[in-house]
Amino acid sequence: MVSRPHIVARTATFSVLLVYFVLTGCQSSTTTSAPTVAFSKVPAAQESHYETDIIEDRDYKRDTIEGRSTRARPGQRIVLYAKTDGRWGVCRQSGQPFINIEAEGPWKASVHLGIQYAALLVDPTYNPPEQTESLPIVGNGVVAVAVVNGEGPAPVLPSPKILNFSGYEWTTSTGPIFRAGSRNFFDPANVWADERGALHLRISGSPGKWTAAEVKLTRSLGYGTYRFQVRDVSHLEPSALLTLITWDGVGTESNRRELDVELGRWGYLDNDNVHYVVQPYYVPANFVAFRMPAGVSTHSFRWEPGQVTFSTVAGSVNTDAGRVVDQHVFTSGVPSPGGESVRIALYVFHQGQIPLKNENEVIIDKFEYLP
Repeated sequence: MVSRPHIVARTATFSVLLVYFVLTGCQSSTTTSAPTVAFSKVPAAQESHYETDIIEDRDYKRDTIEGRSTRARPGQRIVLYAKTDGRWGVCRQSGQPFINIEAEGPWKASVHLGIQYAALLVDPTYNPPEQTESLPIVGNGVVAVAVVNGEGPAPVLPSPKILNFSGYEWTTSTGPIFRAGSRNFFDPANVWADERGALHLRISGSPGKWTAAEVKLTRSLGYGTYRFQVRDVSHLEPSALLTLITWDGVGTESNRRELDVELGRWGYLDNDNVHYVVQPYYVPANFVAFRMPAGVSTHSFRWEPGQVTFSTVAGSVNTDAGRVVDQHVFTSGVPSPGGESVRIALYVFHQGQIPLKNENEVIIDKFEYLP
């Protein structure tokens, strides 16, 4: 049996140790608190209205933005982004993407106007993406992230939605986004799957107020065969464009890992209505155009290291009636896989000769991927 004096002694020792651990724990949490970044002055919210999808070529309005960083380590800097047209674009200072932090932690810089602004506290070796649909998260050189809305009323965007099509999960695009040099407003209400599982995309509204449709696969698939079975699109107006592509939301316009099947006449009555493209499109070896007859069609591309083979079949590849309309093998500029995902979009090409007059709709019966 342990005597009471021993119990008292052990209790006193335990109390001293408890106080020690509490005090050292408090001291440790104070000294190891994570660095932070915050805003103290924010510019107005403004959506862009430029007729180019290359951020570097836009003549943006600019304003001053200010903030403060705490507990930043030597060499760490700030990277600023502004969000316009559905993408975050880095805000350069005299050609450089970095802003130095002054003594005591304040920083100040110039940004092009957008609807939101983001500040990243980064390590000296961090290489920020020029454009991105989603901001980098903490880790891999990013120490802290802060996001703020621009001052004043911001546009109210419809919420994206998730849908299932052909056994895959897709998400809808929302808000103003540039596609092929034309600015469209993408509305999730223009996308749905019917009771048979077919995917519907619609351009709705009226002249000057059109809204478009886009879905994107929620994961990357990489090399393999991508196949899309499409119902008759011969009814599409010349300025309505259906695109079946891979596209990377991070990088620059010259490196989007983009492979395109484009169905439409690009605003002209007599244009070919199918284009195969390995971007950039302006390289002659990366572009093929032809005419496709009316009716159901199946479009595919087989993506392999160093080459991609595009093919269009009249009808379904699962029936004997299907015949090859065109096929082409590209070996120039073929990208390697990375963060790309499949995108299916129906939108208005505003730069053509014949403006859109009516609502348009397309139906994709099936998407298949074969490794």
